[in-house]
Amino acid sequence: MSDTATVQFDDVCLEVLVDGTGPTVVLLPSLGRDSLDFDDVAADLAAAGFRVLRPQPRGVGASEGPLEGLDLHDLAADVAHVLEQLDAAPAVLAGHAFGHYVARVLAADRPDLVRGVAVLAAGARHFPESLTARVARCSDLTLPDDERLENLAAVFFAEGNDPSEWLGGWWPDAIVAQRAAMAATDKESWWSVAPSPLLDVQAGEDVFRPADTRGELLDEFGAGKVTTALIPGCGHALIPEAPHDVALVVVDWIRSLG
Repeated sequence: MSDTATVQFDDVCLEVLVDGTGPTVVLLPSLGRDSLDFDDVAADLAAAGFRVLRPQPRGVGASEGPLEGLDLHDLAADVAHVLEQLDAAPAVLAGHAFGHYVARVLAADRPDLVRGVAVLAAGARHFPESLTARVARCSDLTLPDDERLENLAAVFFAEGNDPSEWLGGWWPDAIVAQRAAMAATDKESWWSVAPSPLLDVQAGEDVFRPADTRGELLDEFGAGKVTTALIPGCGHALIPEAPHDVALVVVDWIRSLG
């Protein structure tokens, strides 16, 4: 059972799940998702000797704060407050899909707080708009479950994996806020910035990251900055599909940082 901490500043109150002791790893969830997605990953990291922080984004769980007029820098600043108030810096940040945007923006804005960034199932720099529309149907709680399952299977999960795991865990208000934050932030302003080492953990069957885009981060920053890992048999969801594999790769990489 995770402990819970509360981080407050201005008119924001963030719920933070806490597991383990040791060097800090911060887990940041995918678009509109709950940090509970990381339960198994957090348990493995804690067992490996790390302190794991899982800030629930604004509008998720018990976390509250303004949801309008935000950009990715605001969401990254939320995580910075967590690190500072819980005396957890410098930390490794591990962001799943949308969460990697927040992680990389924080690394760009506050490199003093970040030891490294693990990118988990990040989409390619450019991917078809049709995928975004299908993600919206996955998370639309007004749609029938069978329609949502069809889209979850097509967009998030590799063949043979159970998409029903993600029928729950969506937070509609957070989805709207996070989409708006992405739109309000110039992607080019942070995409080419990487002051910290990067671990690029790719899912072998991720429709957001076709095989011909797998070298994007390596090409951008070079082998001295980027370590890549490929986990087969997984789609864009990755975390519920192979949590123990993800944790193992992240642990090995952190230990390689020295």
